[in-house]
Amino acid sequence: MRIKITGRNIELTPGIKAAVEDKLSKLEKYFTPDTDVFVTLSVEKERQKIEVTIPIKGHIIRSEQVSNDMYVSIDLVEEVIERQLKKYRTKLVTKKQEGAGNFQPEFLDSDVDEDEEDTVKIVRTKRFGVKPMYPEDACVQMELLGHDFFVFRNAETDEVNVVYKRKGNTFGLIEPDC
Repeated sequence: MRIKITGRNIELTPGIKAAVEDKLSKLEKYFTPDTDVFVTLSVEKERQKIEVTIPIKGHIIRSEQVSNDMYVSIDLVEEVIERQLKKYRTKLVTKKQEGAGNFQPEFLDSDVDEDEEDTVKIVRTKRFGVKPMYPEDACVQMELLGHDFFVFRNAETDEVNVVYKRKGNTFGLIEPDC
């Protein structure tokens, strides 16, 4: 694995770099040596945040952890990524997806725990009419429904879009990239 560390509002000391590399090197048993791991460390007031992004073909494995101690955040992020990998291993193996090429064969070939087998269950399907509206109107509709996201047909582009709530009482818009 190639770990690339960047910092925002933080001095990347040798101790912090060593802690990140030490913790994330535990993930080497899952990935091939040519896998890139992007790490961003940042500090905002008392919030010590680490973001880890691992792009693999067809997927992105990502975790973001925040605490008041950077070393605690580093510990947490490694645990979360390891849990994600174990949880979705069966999906990678059974579908033989392109992304499986980034994983060590030992990881993919290892036995699957029984409780991992059905990790993703869709328990409800909802159908609704998608009417054209502007993103701002979709945000209002989302607020009225009390949801965190809203699917709609964009009146300007005639494509299906999603608006969603972000931290800080702001909104995001997801558009297809065709």
